[in-house]
Amino acid sequence: MATDIIRKIEREQMKKDVTPFHVGDTVKVHCRVVEGGKERIQVFAGICIARRGTLSNESFTVRKISSGEGVERTFPLHSPKVAKIEIAKKGKVRRARLNYLRDRIGKSATNLKEPTGNVKGSLVGAGVAAAAAAEAEAEQQAAAAKQAKEEKAAAEAEAEAAQEEPAAEAEAEAAPQEEPATEDAAPEPEEEKAAE
Repeated sequence: MATDIIRKIEREQMKKDVTPFHVGDTVKVHCRVVEGGKERIQVFAGICIARRGTLSNESFTVRKISSGEGVERTFPLHSPKVAKIEIAKKGKVRRARLNYLRDRIGKSATNLKEPTGNVKGSLVGAGVAAAAAAEAEAEQQAAAAKQAKEEKAAAEAEAEAAQEEPAAEAEAEAAPQEEPATEDAAPEPEEEKAAE
C-alpha cells in the first residue's frame, strides 16, 4: 500500500518528453547552469556508457574526451536541471555498461559501430518515453480523424448549399415577374392623389 503511494508520487515527478536513447548512443545533454543570478544552457556531448534506476530515480552516465582526458558525468534523467537530450548518433553495442571505453585511447574511445538495418533490443529504462511517444501518436491520429470529420462536414454543407442555389435561383426568377406587378400597382395611388 505504501509503495503504491510512493510510486504514484514518483510517476507525477517524471518528465513526459524524455527522448528515448540507448547505451552507446552519442548524446548532447542540455544542462541548466546557474551562475550568479543568471541561468544558461550548457551542452555536455559524449557517449552514453550506462543507464541505471527506474521511474524518477533513473540516471545515465555520459563520457567524453576533453583535452585528452576522459570526463564522465552522471545525470538524473528526470531532473529539472536537464533541459533536453539530443541524440547526435546512434551506436550499436551489446553491453549494458561500456566501462571498457575507459581503457581505450584515441578514436577507439569515441567511435562505436553504427547500427545497420533493423536494430534489435528494447528501450532499457525508457518505458515512459515509449509511452509518451505512443500517446503522442494517438493524439495525432485523433487530430487527423477530427480534421477528416470536419472536412466531411464542410463538404456536406457545400453540397447542401449547392442544392439550395438552384431553388434560390428559381425563386429569384419568379420574383422579378411579381415585381412589375407591384410597380404597376404603386403608380395608381399617385394618380389617385393627383385626381383628388
